[in-house]
Amino acid sequence: MVPLLSSSSRPAHAEADAECHWAALDMLATLVAVVRSDARLLFVNAALEGVLGHSRQTLRGQSLATFFAEPYTLVQAIHNASTNQFATQRYETQLLRPGADPLPVHVVVAQSENAEQVVIELLQLETQSRHDREDRLVSQSLANKELVRNLAHEIKNPLGGLRGAAQLLEMELDDAALREYTQVIIHEADRLQALVDRLLAPHRSAPELAEVNIHEVCERVRSLVLVEFPLGLKIERDYDISIPEFRGDRERLIQSVLNLVQNAAHALEQRIMAGDAVIRLRTRVLRQITLGKRRYKLALELLVIDNGPGVPAAMQDQVFYPLVTGKAGGTGLGLTLAQSYVQQHQGLIECESVPGRTVFRVLIPLE
Repeated sequence: MVPLLSSSSRPAHAEADAECHWAALDMLATLVAVVRSDARLLFVNAALEGVLGHSRQTLRGQSLATFFAEPYTLVQAIHNASTNQFATQRYETQLLRPGADPLPVHVVVAQSENAEQVVIELLQLETQSRHDREDRLVSQSLANKELVRNLAHEIKNPLGGLRGAAQLLEMELDDAALREYTQVIIHEADRLQALVDRLLAPHRSAPELAEVNIHEVCERVRSLVLVEFPLGLKIERDYDISIPEFRGDRERLIQSVLNLVQNAAHALEQRIMAGDAVIRLRTRVLRQITLGKRRYKLALELLVIDNGPGVPAAMQDQVFYPLVTGKAGGTGLGLTLAQSYVQQHQGLIECESVPGRTVFRVLIPLE
């Protein structure tokens, strides 16, 4: 926590010194205020300034409680913190914004090193939900990785024995009709072996890192998909050309983005037949973003957006599970592999979908 100074009867230069100490709070994307025990504002960070629409100079001295739908709850929480009745209190309420709709927030009221000052952190509930979803995706991916690795090894050993026995049996058979059955066994064993190899592919070697331009990756994917779907599909580009190159495995990133775009194209089958299928590739730079509980100054955001029927609600929490697919004849490995490769770059893929608009969001830290 940033050390906070006493607010009692201090001269202007003391206020300036205090703001220097609090300036580190301006680096946070979350909304933070420092208040006295009577809820009067001493400091608001830049993020909270933007939400409230007033400068910190204007806000200083005002009661923070006036900006809350339930002011008494905040006043009581601040009083409890300043009198050492608890160290931290959390609850949910609405932040009132001049000229805008109330903002649902998760409030964290915490003691500071100075008993006369209390720190208030406001997490937008949408942001909190996103962090929870990211944590869930990371945990899910780790569990999937262990499950797939163990399952694949358990399958490989008996599979090799099954195929070898079928080959030996075929050598002893004179009847061509019976040898057709052994060929079926061998063929299916080979198909399962290929499936197991694909499951294990992300874990067999370390990424080969080099400088990567994300737009070269996108253009490569775009050309490949348009060769596969030459008619009825438009792939639009909305690039931020200021995005710098970063260290990554170019081939794995191409495979990840290709899997996402191909997945979107297959979902657009009906619209492709109608001639109005659209996939949009959009790149942006995000600042001060948290991925895997680590804060990054800059991150790449790549959106793959399609105008298809959407992912069924029942499947949205399972799209990155291995062997889960809504496509006839699909293996259910494309999105799993894409997620694995992106996570090898300390990134993450998220999915949001409603009928008519599905968005796969790739996040990769730049620094």
